[in-house]
Amino acid sequence: MGLYNRDYARENASTYSSHTKSDAQIVSFVKETYKLFAASMMAGAVGAYVGVPMAGTIAANFFPLLILEIGLLIGLHFVKHKQGINLMVMFGFVFMTGLMLAPLLSHTLGMSGGGTIVGNAFAMTSLIFGAMSFYAIKTTKDFSGYGKPLMIALVVIVLFSIVNLFMGSPLIAILISGAAVVLFSILVTYDTQNIIKGAYETPIDGAIALYLDFLNIFTSLLHLFGIFGKDE
Repeated sequence: MGLYNRDYARENASTYSSHTKSDAQIVSFVKETYKLFAASMMAGAVGAYVGVPMAGTIAANFFPLLILEIGLLIGLHFVKHKQGINLMVMFGFVFMTGLMLAPLLSHTLGMSGGGTIVGNAFAMTSLIFGAMSFYAIKTTKDFSGYGKPLMIALVVIVLFSIVNLFMGSPLIAILISGAAVVLFSILVTYDTQNIIKGAYETPIDGAIALYLDFLNIFTSLLHLFGIFGKDE
């Protein structure tokens, strides 16, 4: 899972206040954020499409590519105010996330009914994302104060994920993936409210936050459906 990515823009969500922006500025901010989010989804899909045929090569070079992916994410934080360069780095990062997802997609597609598993995971992710976004808009509950406990929960999941790399327990893998789906579903609500309030510094921050929510829910569901879809 791309859980390590999710700390991006967390600090920005609480640092900037919507009181410094007018209603018109916030509306413009929200529109730009969701445009970038949609573009990110397409760029990530292109990365996955390009990566699946060379999944073996990507898996063999996982750590160098992972370092590049993290480097792009860190670099994005420093260039997000530089027009042109910020979009190049953002789409480069998103493309890499799709590329890094390719081995898992290739493995799943190679299973019996793999295409259905991938399709169901994507459909379920879209349904969860849409439902939680709608809830964030309609609810009177304020999730802006949930940042710290959500990040603590993320750290716990990441630690258990690392431990299970060595243990290889299917049961723990199921629990981790299930917990990740719940966590990132809540983060969709958290991020959506922060975007609506104009609490992020730039639309890129908000778009990447939403993209990583979607990516991690999808990846977690792909793991779950893949485990339950095995014949053995």
